[in-house]
Amino acid sequence: MTTMLDVAKKAGVSKATVSRVLAGNSYVSKTTRDRVFKAIEETGYRPNLLARNLATRKSQSIGLVVTNTLYHGPYFSELLFQTATLTEQHGRQLILADGKHSAEEERQAIQFLLDLRCDAIIIYPRFLNPAELDAIIEQHPQPIMVVNRQLSRHPDNCVFAAHQQDSLEAVSHLITQGHRQIAFIRGISGSPTSESRYAGYQQALAAHNIEFEAARVIEGAWTPESGRLAAQQLLARGVDFSALVAGNDDMAIGAARAFHQAGISVPQQISLLGFDDTPTASFFIPTLTTVHVPVAEMIKETLNRLLNLLDGKANVPQTPFRGKLMLRESVIPFSDRAQASRSPAGR
Repeated sequence: MTTMLDVAKKAGVSKATVSRVLAGNSYVSKTTRDRVFKAIEETGYRPNLLARNLATRKSQSIGLVVTNTLYHGPYFSELLFQTATLTEQHGRQLILADGKHSAEEERQAIQFLLDLRCDAIIIYPRFLNPAELDAIIEQHPQPIMVVNRQLSRHPDNCVFAAHQQDSLEAVSHLITQGHRQIAFIRGISGSPTSESRYAGYQQALAAHNIEFEAARVIEGAWTPESGRLAAQQLLARGVDFSALVAGNDDMAIGAARAFHQAGISVPQQISLLGFDDTPTASFFIPTLTTVHVPVAEMIKETLNRLLNLLDGKANVPQTPFRGKLMLRESVIPFSDRAQASRSPAGR
């Protein structure tokens, strides 16, 4: 294996000079740098990145922690694409660590990236709560940004969406369209995003003096199949509803499949609304009314804040990113719907 000493001998310089060139030391002349890089090319030398990171305390890399239960679906694809694109634009490598199945494993993933000397870390948590994330930020000198969680002690280290307010406005739109019996499919239990969207649903009902009925609420798991099963269970309960809100687009699409199998048409008998505005939503038949979540803008803001921290600049607390209700074909006014004589949705 070629060593740094072999490069030094080939270039006619000291080992310390080679080390300074690899570290980007500006005190080395251009002529010497050129000789060292030529020697590196001729010898095929590959530096020990971990050793270099330890020496320079910089790796030109940014770590991203995401739990594998969030891997499926276009939301994660957008998150990863935007993060990778922006880190590349800023001349840095992206290193992904899996948070797996628990808060402790999310901590281990964060520590793994810290041990690799990542210059900064982005956390998209599933299990760690805001208090635990605040503590992690306090324990480490590296800049850390948290996506999709609101932190109380470090409000300038988080970027998040106004899920509850967006849900309140989306459900209120259904109510202004004359719908008063509105069912809801929640996301995975314990998910802050799921809880916030569910809270917005409840808030909208209360704001319009509509009695909450637990039988119209059922839990899903973010996937189309879970949405299909949840819709089937709602129909089996025999509760009346003229509109259904699903906690994300995937579950809404799964619910639409269940309605089709039951001979119930969307939106003529049931209006349907989702969240996230995934690429499929505008191609689905009927096109899906949904809440657009500005994931790209959130990731750009996250990277900009990380770079500010790396440059020693302060950030101000971020206001929540607001979603936008995308009105499409899957929602119609209650007065326009066809009357289905016997189905629970049509009574």
